[in-house]
Amino acid sequence: MPQARAVGWALAAAMLTTACQPGPGAPTPVLWPGGATTGPLDIRIAYPREGSRQPTDQGLVIVADSSVVMQSRDSVFIFGSVGRADAVLVVNGVAVPVYHTGGWIAWLPLPPDTLARFDLVAVARGDTARATLVARVRRLFEPPPSPSWIDTTSFAPVGSLWVRPDEPVRLEVRATPEASVRLLLPTGDTVALVRRDGFQFIAEGERAFGTRPPGELTRAWDRYVGSGIGPFGPDPGDVLAPLPTPGPTDSSWVRLEAIVGDDTARARWPLRVGVVDPARPRVIYVDDDTAGTGLTDSALAGRAAPYATYHWFFPTGTVAAVNGRWNDQIRLRLSRASVAWVDAVEVHPLPVGTPPPGGTTGGSVRLFPEERAVTLRVPLPARIPFRVDEDERSLRLTLYGMAADLDFMQYGPEDPLIRRLWFAQPREDETEIRVDLAAPVWGYRTRWRGSDLLLVIRRPPEIDQRRPLRGRRIAVDPGHPPLGAVGPTGVREPEVTLAVGRKLQRLLERAGATVILLRSSDAPIDLAPRVVHAERADADVLVSIHANALPDGVNPFINNGTSVYYFQPRSLELARALNRALVRQFGFRDLGVGRADLALARPTWMPAALCEGLFLMLPDQEAVLASEEGQWRYARGIVEGLEEFLRGSAAR
Repeated sequence: MPQARAVGWALAAAMLTTACQPGPGAPTPVLWPGGATTGPLDIRIAYPREGSRQPTDQGLVIVADSSVVMQSRDSVFIFGSVGRADAVLVVNGVAVPVYHTGGWIAWLPLPPDTLARFDLVAVARGDTARATLVARVRRLFEPPPSPSWIDTTSFAPVGSLWVRPDEPVRLEVRATPEASVRLLLPTGDTVALVRRDGFQFIAEGERAFGTRPPGELTRAWDRYVGSGIGPFGPDPGDVLAPLPTPGPTDSSWVRLEAIVGDDTARARWPLRVGVVDPARPRVIYVDDDTAGTGLTDSALAGRAAPYATYHWFFPTGTVAAVNGRWNDQIRLRLSRASVAWVDAVEVHPLPVGTPPPGGTTGGSVRLFPEERAVTLRVPLPARIPFRVDEDERSLRLTLYGMAADLDFMQYGPEDPLIRRLWFAQPREDETEIRVDLAAPVWGYRTRWRGSDLLLVIRRPPEIDQRRPLRGRRIAVDPGHPPLGAVGPTGVREPEVTLAVGRKLQRLLERAGATVILLRSSDAPIDLAPRVVHAERADADVLVSIHANALPDGVNPFINNGTSVYYFQPRSLELARALNRALVRQFGFRDLGVGRADLALARPTWMPAALCEGLFLMLPDQEAVLASEEGQWRYARGIVEGLEEFLRGSAAR
């Protein structure tokens, strides 16, 4: 046995003479109904997922599944079960509390290596179990001892990029602090990069959960930025063609130098840059349902930057001009001042020479009252890109590439929902049409009829404040499968959410609501069909049920509890009401409400929110979610939150 391993076992044995106590920052376990687990002593790892188990003379060796690569930089959580509640557990010399279910979770430092080893010792009533967990860790760049170096994993951008002729390409890289950094172009020209004053990299999970106070951030002096215009490497060709495969000419791509004194580090920047012709733009139409299933949301998401959060939703058939691309992200030109990035797989080229959409709005904008909605018809010369924004009592429709010629705006018969129509021309080729309402926005949808754009504005439901759920249609989404979190003892998120969903259905129906259960079996259902089902069923409200988990590198003892997420502005009060009620029911930490780009929170036809009741990866919270009482509390919390939201809506 290696000396370090022997020292670890010895330390573990010494610590096992007394009961383990939670480490700093660990939550006080919530005692929940249920007896203690008394099965055989057996070390099982739930995360990272086990790939193989091999008995040895020194104990069990557990190798994590080859598909699992821990993404943390310094510390990581692992969790699992020891099979019984009276066990005492030590991991790498650290005492780890065991919950009454036999579950446990540990927060441990990572070695500076691509393999992490965790030695586990568990003892219960004189019986001892030992195991070593081996898991892969994402390799991080470590600066070499030489005076100059370049972090080749930090190049941005990389791959294939198309830009306008006059558009600079922003470049960023990590290299030796205080170095002279420059780009050598194939033309013989050079582009100097300057040091950027910024903060060190923060993992996505840390940013999302906000665990690092601003005072803990440290300055980074090894980031360099610059800009230049191509060519950088071989021309990638047609902006709408399949991505090129790197070939033998790649060795001539642009190169980078970092110079410190007499020492120079060199590296190839893997970037191809092509140029789009603004005088002859390629034109596309969007379609996310080329298979014709009818189960997509029929809307292509647009982003302000590649891979950023969703900001636009373009219905199938929308036409736009392309003015850039980065790998599998296409940049659409909406107007002179606005662009949107979309997934390349969902755009389809129109014949070369097709003119980009635009022109002048014509015809009469008109309102058409219906029983459950009011439809605004906007005649247009083509299916142009647009965006709908909502305030509390208004909807604003932005038409891109259009100048306004709205001589007539017809209200038709007086409608109690509509207060006023008006338009504005904030930019030369952007037109805004605004609909002011007499009641808060409840929902809307958009669709094309020929080249007419229809904005269908939903009427708020009539709510009885004494019995606010009576007559309401509630879409209940038990989150997952596919995928889903797993707890230390193997409890699966899809099982928990379906159990809570069925209990919620009983409570809602008892209160007079009609329930649209979006999943009623263990069969996997994708996200888009769930949204389509809720909208076709004309649900008044949608609630998605989940159990939370953390990404690698985020301390679970600091970040855990109850939270609820929304996307559309009208859903904020729903999320707040649900979060308040769930915190009351569970009694765990209140993580609060957040806006998040989640598919089940994005529907526009009704208020929608996604509940993350508790963290399944925490042993005490797993026990709550797995228990009948905990599931009923989850369901009751949602009912109370819905009632509070509906009463508040009726009073506005």
